[in-house]
Order: sequence, then structure tokens, then C-alpha cells
Amino acid sequence: MASIIRHPKNFWIGFIFVTFGLAGVYFGRELGMGSAGRMGPGYFPTALGYLLAFIGLVAIGRSFFGQGEAVGRFHLKDILIILASVLLFGVLMRGAGLAVAAFVLVMLSSVASRSFRPGPTALLAAGLTLFAVLLFVKLLGLPMPVVGPWLTGG
Repeated sequence: MASIIRHPKNFWIGFIFVTFGLAGVYFGRELGMGSAGRMGPGYFPTALGYLLAFIGLVAIGRSFFGQGEAVGRFHLKDILIILASVLLFGVLMRGAGLAVAAFVLVMLSSVASRSFRPGPTALLAAGLTLFAVLLFVKLLGLPMPVVGPWLTGG
């Protein structure tokens, strides 16, 4: 039996976008919106949630037109590796600092790729770590430790 959904990947990514977008709007509903001139803490998450939901609806709409391939194999191991690297980033951020947390995040999440090679990945991780430190700590002045108390003995 033929399905009316002609591009399953578009349909499911649209569904995920709508779900996450509306969840962002739902969880940000108690935060003050403010105005465009004086944005409150809920303005950006709400606007972003609606935008993400809109993009998801467009993707769902596109799934009924044009041909597309079926959803492939579900790579649970790779998803768990990436999830673990993000959770580890959160743990390391406070204790080891941004430099260590960002480096470990890039290295560990890269292991999920079939084309993982330690040398080039370490160079990429070092470059992204330097970029993150310069952007978030130096340019934006966010109060996060570059090197945390676990490594400085403090």
C-alpha cells in the first residue's frame, strides 16, 4: 500500500522540529516576554521555538511532494556517544573549565563518525577550543572558567 508521505526523512525531521519548537515555547511560557526593544528572558526562547516549529511544519508539508528515500538504520551507539559527550561537557565545564570541556566534547563526539582519525580531530578540537575561549570568555566576557578548580587546585 502506497503512503501519502513521499519523503519520510522530511516528515520525521519536521515532526522533531515541531516537537522541540513547541516544547521550547511551552517551557518558556512563564518567563517574561518584554518587548522587541527590551527583551525579557522568555523573548528569545519563545521566538526561537515558534521559528523552529514553523520550519518543522514546512518540512512536513514538503514531505508530501517530491520523492525521497526511506529513513535508514537507527545508529543508537553513535547517538549515545554524542549524548555522553554533551553530558560530560556539562560535568567538566564547572570543574575542569571551558578549555578541557570543549576539547573533550569535540574529541569524544567525533568518535561517533566512521571517518574518525585522532590526529586531525585533535587539531580540530584545539582550534575549536581556542575559538570558544576567545569568543565566550574574552570577547563576550561570560563568567566561565577557562581552566577550572580541578586543575588549578582551587
